[in-house]
Amino acid sequence: MTDWRAWHEGYDDPDSPLSVRLRAVQDEIRAFLATAPAGPVRVASACSGLGLDLLGALDGHPRRGDVTGRLVELDPELVARSAQLLRTAGLDGLEVVCGDAGRTEAFAPAVPVDLLLLCGVFGNVTDDDLRTTVANASRLCAPGATVIWTRHRRAPDLTPTIREWWREAGFEELSFVSPGPDSPSVGVCRLVAEPLPFAPLHLFSFVS
Repeated sequence: MTDWRAWHEGYDDPDSPLSVRLRAVQDEIRAFLATAPAGPVRVASACSGLGLDLLGALDGHPRRGDVTGRLVELDPELVARSAQLLRTAGLDGLEVVCGDAGRTEAFAPAVPVDLLLLCGVFGNVTDDDLRTTVANASRLCAPGATVIWTRHRRAPDLTPTIREWWREAGFEELSFVSPGPDSPSVGVCRLVAEPLPFAPLHLFSFVS
C-alpha cells in the first residue's frame, strides 16, 4: 500500500513531477476563476490530500472569498493537516472531511459544483473505475461546470482514451497540458451536456 503521507514529501522538491503537476493544476484553477461569472463559486476536490491545489491557487487571489466547497480525503492525518492549512490561509468557505471520495455521497452537501478537481486520482484506479468516474462526473456538476483532472503518461499512455471518454460523457476539452511522454498531464474540460442527476454511486477504489 502507498504511504500517502510520505508520498506528499515529493512536493518538497520544486522540480519533482509532483511539483510540476501541482503548479499546472494551480494555473488551471486560476484560469477558471478568471473567466467564472461574478458571485459564489462552488468546488469539490476528490482525494484532496493536503489541499495544495486550492491553497496555492487561492493564495492572494482576488476571488478567494467567492470560493466555497468540500475537499474529501480518506487519511485522517492528512485531513487534520489540511484543515489547519485552510484555517491558517483564512479559506473559511472550504471544508475538508474524512471520507471515501470514491463515492458520490461524500460530496452530497456541496453539489452541484462549478469546479470539480480529480487530481491524483486517475493514476491510482483501474481503467474500468476511471471510465465509470468520467461517465458519472456530471452527477456532481452544475450546468457548464469545469473539471480539472490529472493522469501520468507512462506506457501504455491512456490519456488519449480518457480525453475521448470525457467527450462521450458530454464534456468539451478546454486544454490538455503535458511536458511529454512519461510525464504528468493536466486536462481541463467543460460540461456542455445536461448534467446527470445526483445519485449515490460508487465511482472508484484506489488500487495502489
